[in-house]
Amino acid sequence: MIASLFRMIFLAAAIAVAGCNASDLEQVSTSGGAKANKQLSGKILAEMKSRGMSRTSPVMARIFKEEGKLEIWKQKNNGRYDVIATYDICKWSGQLGPKYNEGDRQAPEGFYTVRPAQMNPNSSYHLAFNIGYPNAYDRANGRTGANLMVHGACSSSGCYSMTDAQIEEIYAFGRDAFKGGQTEFQIQAFPFRMTAANMARYRNDPNFEFWTMLKEGYDQFEVTKVPPKVDVCEKRYVFNRVADGDATFSPTGACPATTQPGTLATAYQSYQKTYDAAFSTAARKSDKNPPKPTIDGLKEANIVAEWTKKRARGERISIEPPSLNPDGTVTQTAQMGRIDSPAGRRQAAADEAAAKKARAEEEKKAIELAKAEEKQRAVEQAKADAAAPAVEPVVATGAVEPTDVPAEATVADKPGLLGGARKRFANIFGS
Repeated sequence: MIASLFRMIFLAAAIAVAGCNASDLEQVSTSGGAKANKQLSGKILAEMKSRGMSRTSPVMARIFKEEGKLEIWKQKNNGRYDVIATYDICKWSGQLGPKYNEGDRQAPEGFYTVRPAQMNPNSSYHLAFNIGYPNAYDRANGRTGANLMVHGACSSSGCYSMTDAQIEEIYAFGRDAFKGGQTEFQIQAFPFRMTAANMARYRNDPNFEFWTMLKEGYDQFEVTKVPPKVDVCEKRYVFNRVADGDATFSPTGACPATTQPGTLATAYQSYQKTYDAAFSTAARKSDKNPPKPTIDGLKEANIVAEWTKKRARGERISIEPPSLNPDGTVTQTAQMGRIDSPAGRRQAAADEAAAKKARAEEEKKAIELAKAEEKQRAVEQAKADAAAPAVEPVVATGAVEPTDVPAEATVADKPGLLGGARKRFANIFGS
């Protein structure tokens, strides 16, 4: 039913193979050491053989953010593709929705192309390949950014990150296909599996129009199981269309008159009719799986990009990127800090040095204050001692304590010669 479409796509592939640079293919297949040249397992090779695939047959990849999956598809002997491996994405950054500009931390969505020169066997993230962002659609719409990868190390700031073991297999699929003559393979990156139920869940999302455009390419692959021919005109994707005569596709220009194989058009219309019915049913139901957070266009992308710039400068920022709310307000985490980066580490060290100096100054002031207070207390005590009345000490004589002498006793009562004389004088003259 889709034989004419196959002929169209295979012709394009034959032209691409004719322009192949052998030195590029050799560089991809032999550089990077053992990790870049690790062979696919016997189990995978046996599975491919059972499905009519060869080790070096063409590949393509599909990515689904919400489900966190990356699929590898291989071409079979009949020209159609079938999925051969599915991986759990270790990490991807940002939210559902496309990438808008440098620093928005969004993992891209769309149709991208990987060529041999984009394979990096010496990546600091174990192994990697550049997905080709920005493509013609992104550039036509003023979207910016660079070096968006599928890589290992399970760490992402705008990429799709896998474990090291996963990226070794994924890299091997691409490497072997290039060795077999494929000059480029397609990556289709979607926010989610574009089923009627999922599209109904996100029907009120600001990215819905963009996703509906991607869905046409998604659906045509579902119908044909052949990677769609992708072009851009009027700043939109178009799929499996051939420009009439000598006309060409211009990403920012008007779309030319095109044709499409009748069998494909018929199959697609039938598929779309079934989808429309399912979408209407899903839209009437209350879905128990609520939509996930999505990026709210360029405005939110700019807010996150500014956060990224501050992070690169080592400034104190919210630990998580800010997000834009439907009412236009911005939400950010209360926890602030300097996120690890060269500039952040330098500024954090400067902050610590300044804090240490401030603590030393505070301790010095506390010691000086304590000494001043102690000195003041000593002065006040001296003043108090000087103002107090003098007290004569009581001197004890003989064996009798002063407390043993009656209060009314006089010196005449005391014994001894002088005491007796005084007593006699007292008797004569009276007391």
